[in-house]
Amino acid sequence: MSVARIKLNAVDDVRHFVKEAEKCNYDVDVSYDRVFVDAKSLLGVMSMDLSHVLTVSYHEDDIHFANAIAKYAV
Repeated sequence: MSVARIKLNAVDDVRHFVKEAEKCNYDVDVSYDRVFVDAKSLLGVMSMDLSHVLTVSYHEDDIHFANAIAKYAV
């Protein structure tokens, strides 16, 4: 399992992040505090408080996904 901490600042960032997560053949989760959502759900990610730093957990070591979300890294 891999973990990354990201910050999504705009709606376009959320859309891009979810598109990249949808390409993954494994589970990708986003969380902060005790709130967990499926990263492949646009409505789920949009419902989160984006003022927080988010933790992304994905269940395979995927260089493509890691590179795609690197621009949001904190």
